[in-house]
Amino acid sequence: MIIIIDFGSQYTHLICRRVREHGVKAEIYPYNKPVHLKDNIQGIILSGSFSSIADIDSLQPDKKIFNLKVPVLGICYGMQVMAEMLGGKVTGCDNREYGETKLKILEKNDLFSGFPSSIKVWMSHYDRVEKLPSGFTILAHTKSIPIAAMGDKKRNLYGIQFHPEVFHTRMGNEVFSNFLFKICKAKKDWNLKKWIDYEIDEIRK
Repeated sequence: MIIIIDFGSQYTHLICRRVREHGVKAEIYPYNKPVHLKDNIQGIILSGSFSSIADIDSLQPDKKIFNLKVPVLGICYGMQVMAEMLGGKVTGCDNREYGETKLKILEKNDLFSGFPSSIKVWMSHYDRVEKLPSGFTILAHTKSIPIAAMGDKKRNLYGIQFHPEVFHTRMGNEVFSNFLFKICKAKKDWNLKKWIDYEIDEIRK
């Protein structure tokens, strides 16, 4: 299954819904819950957050998730916390970027496979990645954000500053599809009725 690590974003449940709409099992973990491979994890998604990396009490997951050898996708704050924890640098923006903007794709890797050279995306953030962690490359940028997407293909670690889960981002579903099936190699083996039947059976037992 896919684990969504929640940092308090208003969109966390929407991320989970998008994954499940692709027929892949997904569960939400609070940011401080340990993640173990015995949970049959095929991939991890880091949500956004109202927090800032600059906060003294900023929310951070267990760094071990980046060494589990499963793909990780960081969204907005999730990208920033990934960059910071792996040796990159995150700084504040001069102004909050909020709304629709054009994303220029620089590298057509697995995450952006089948994409045009640019798409409209939805941004909502105060901070941005200023310096990449070692092993990462820039995958996309916007007019105001030099690093709007980053990736380390060798370790299957990816970060995007925009929100693919919201309707306003064009081809947001394709971002999830590429991450789930091209990167995580997930299978479409989950549906709501199957889950309901399983839960009813467990309650009866």
